[in-house]
Amino acid sequence: MIIATMIILLLATVTSGLTAGLFWAFGYAVMPALRRTDDRTFAEVMNQINVVILNGWFALCFGGAAIFGVLAVIVVAVGGSAALPWTITAVAVYAASLIITFAVNIPLNNALASTSQRAAFEGRWNRANVLRATGHTIAFVAFGTALLVY
Repeated sequence: MIIATMIILLLATVTSGLTAGLFWAFGYAVMPALRRTDDRTFAEVMNQINVVILNGWFALCFGGAAIFGVLAVIVVAVGGSAALPWTITAVAVYAASLIITFAVNIPLNNALASTSQRAAFEGRWNRANVLRATGHTIAFVAFGTALLVY
């Protein structure tokens, strides 16, 4: 059970870290580059990103971190490890970041797909992206700490 728990914690750590990295890349590279484009290009590129990002690799990281995280809470709780508070914290913060994604970023993405209203999109999307990237980073650190403590 110890090896299985460590593997699950490792998978939760890696997938949450990759998700955090993806969202930070938007914050420090993709969105600043798009800021330099005209409204039409901005909308076209964002719409294309929103289509191509829905792939297996994204699903593995974005959804996998949530699944591995919940599994980690279960196996760590059963094992009675001191890693439990870190694991619960990681899952809670990851869940909060998912809520931001589903409540703010995805609806804005969908609205942009049908209109090219950049002004209503860009600032709010960027603020939500920083919040979710921060949350995913905190989850990554908490999962990593849980792995070390375990």
